[in-house]
Amino acid sequence: MSLTVNVKDNNIEQALRNLKKKLQREGLFKEMKLRKHYEKPCLKKAREKEENIRRSRKSARLRHSD
Repeated sequence: MSLTVNVKDNNIEQALRNLKKKLQREGLFKEMKLRKHYEKPCLKKAREKEENIRRSRKSARLRHSD
């Protein structure tokens, strides 16, 4: 995985904001948080199932609002 952030006119603050946005979109912060501690396989499976249900409900809600 390779992320590139351009720095324009030595504006480091803007480049850092862009980097954080890209990392957030890639899900890197979430993955780092999850890997901080060991997660039992049964708990991991339950969490992923919850996330899938939440994601499917959100997509269904967005489709019906059109």
